[in-house]
Amino acid sequence: MEEFLLNPNVAYVALVSGFLLAILALLSPGTGLLEVGGLILLIIAGWGIYNLPVNLWALVILLLGVIPFILAVRRSRNTIYLLVSIAALVIGSVFLFQGEGWRPAVDPALAVVTSGLAGGFFWVVVRSVVEAEYAAPAHDLQALVGRTGEAKTEIKDEGTVQVAGELWTAQSDRRIPEGTAVRVVSRQGFILQVEPKEELPEEESQAAETPSEEPQVKETQEVERQKHDS
Repeated sequence: MEEFLLNPNVAYVALVSGFLLAILALLSPGTGLLEVGGLILLIIAGWGIYNLPVNLWALVILLLGVIPFILAVRRSRNTIYLLVSIAALVIGSVFLFQGEGWRPAVDPALAVVTSGLAGGFFWVVVRSVVEAEYAAPAHDLQALVGRTGEAKTEIKDEGTVQVAGELWTAQSDRRIPEGTAVRVVSRQGFILQVEPKEELPEEESQAAETPSEEPQVKETQEVERQKHDS
């Protein structure tokens, strides 16, 4: 087992895979599986680096390759940074472990393929995360002010309207019947303040109070009738 772990190829793959999982863990923390997996792989790689002869200049190149990689993901149009980073990753990893003379201990084909795949994966994932972080919100809520829509439920204190093809919680100072065309006048967070697009008839806007008055009149008449009978 020790002989397997001290194989330069195994240590190299563990090192690259450990960095991959560590970066993924930083970008998307959650279950802790990425953190644990990355830590285990880096420990295996560290054991190999500690026990195997290492070219310090290759290690320096490998570490310096992080700088152009960061510039590559921060400035998506300057792909030269990514190429420099991948070149540093390939050269540094190939010559990381000392072989006989100038021959690398790590299989060059393995280093090129692994470094290329890791660099490309980092490019896609990190770039996507950075772009998502700095992207404008999908909905410009302020742009909803002035838009028109339709009341999907009756609105008095609160209801639902459809504006810009989506359903929103809405409030109004007056009663708005279901199906009425409405206009957004302001917003408070994700709650829209709306008004009828066209002026409603007076009897329709006051309909909320009318049903409540009739039962009160009947109740008063019933009380008076009972007093009269007694």
